[in-house]
Amino acid sequence: MIEELARPAADSDIRELAALLVDAVASGASVGFLDTLTFDDAAEWWRRKLADPRAIVLVARDADGIAGTVQLLPAPMPNQPHRADIAKLQVHRRARGRGLGRALMDEIERRARAAGFTLLTLDTKLGDNAERLYEQTGWTRVGVIPNYALDPDGSSCDTVIFYKQL
Repeated sequence: MIEELARPAADSDIRELAALLVDAVASGASVGFLDTLTFDDAAEWWRRKLADPRAIVLVARDADGIAGTVQLLPAPMPNQPHRADIAKLQVHRRARGRGLGRALMDEIERRARAAGFTLLTLDTKLGDNAERLYEQTGWTRVGVIPNYALDPDGSSCDTVIFYKQL
């Protein structure tokens, strides 16, 4: 089941989101954190992220709790009311390979359309599974930025930029 996370988020949801983020980083996902990320740091990051009332945060739940998430972040500048970024698509290792990432992306795109956005952008690590997902679901690849970020282990990685017209 995919739903928009209620605000304020329940403590149990913060814990589950923190566990999901720690799992993503431990599995090598380049989602902005190094492998020194602690559970407490992940929970605090989620508390801060969820304080932004403009962000739409979707979660997917299974029998064990939150199994995936994705965010829609409206562009902050007045001249871009039509644009939003997609961020932090994460699927717990226990739930991978079942189409959950695709389902989360389909739903966040549906909600973006409903909110009046006509252009979405995102970035992902070159060669990551997410790159294939975005290509398969109609996102347009803009290009690659070398050495854009660090992988969780601290090594440099390239980033692919995508956009999608809705």
